[in-house]
Amino acid sequence: MKIVVLDGYTENPGDLSWSSLEALGQLTVYDRTPVNDEAEIRRRIGDAQAVYTNKTPLSQAVIDVCPNLAFIGILATGYNVVDTAAARARGIPVCNIPTYGTAAVAQFAIGLLLEICHHIGHHSEAVHQGRWSSSADWCFWDTPLIELSGKTMGIIGFGRIGQATGRIAAALGMRILACDSFPNASGREIAEYVTLDELFAASDVISLHCPLFPETKGLICRANIDKMKDGVIILNNSRGPLIVEEDLAAALNSGKVYAAGLDVASTEPIRSDNPLLTAKNCIITPHISWAPKESRQRLMDIAVDNLRNFIAGTPVNVVNP
Repeated sequence: MKIVVLDGYTENPGDLSWSSLEALGQLTVYDRTPVNDEAEIRRRIGDAQAVYTNKTPLSQAVIDVCPNLAFIGILATGYNVVDTAAARARGIPVCNIPTYGTAAVAQFAIGLLLEICHHIGHHSEAVHQGRWSSSADWCFWDTPLIELSGKTMGIIGFGRIGQATGRIAAALGMRILACDSFPNASGREIAEYVTLDELFAASDVISLHCPLFPETKGLICRANIDKMKDGVIILNNSRGPLIVEEDLAAALNSGKVYAAGLDVASTEPIRSDNPLLTAKNCIITPHISWAPKESRQRLMDIAVDNLRNFIAGTPVNVVNP
């Protein structure tokens, strides 16, 4: 079996091994593939039977001209880069990685929140610049410091990651509200399920952990921000297009939203003219919630298992059955 990885660098920049995938066939790994060059994407797939992609798009035009293609693996959870209907029409299973990053992404969401509450990086830098050693007082702080105990976190999307985030926030003494289309018993152990408008009205912190669907695109917009408490904190390390970025930037600059902690943007890499880059009190990181080595190793292991199960005739994690 010929196996091609179209964009393997972010999954494995050199600290993991592709050996378990190599054991399944003749492997070619490209660090990156031009996402807008369908001819090059087709050339690199060639006569391979199995292809893995993270962000390189596999359109119907690409799928239709790769006659040997029998398996598509996604090195991620989201699979919108693949025309799954075109793959289904060809009988090609598209297999994603559904659960590898739960702990890492939840941890990162809380990390964004704690940075907003304490500005730890800023104050450490100030100390290293000599401001503490030259201070007239035994301590100093440049920003408001926020205690989370007793405050309310509203979590939109209360699946595995949302619930993991809720458990950590509850351990900090926060009250947890959740909005999700599928309430369940494990969620009720952590949170009170409420409507979206109830969540907007009652939350001191709003954390987004929902998929990107037509009904969730632009969820954080001017109209919904107006329903929120003054001084709310908004976190998003789910999907960038959940937020209307111009509206959030305006709310940050006006003070309606106190701060935002974001690990995603509507276009990635982020555009240099994104209004959030110049908004007040906005922390932005480059989509790294998922990226601890432990998380990426789980991703690698599941990706290999997906192909191994396909070869055995029992495909798993198929998103286009």
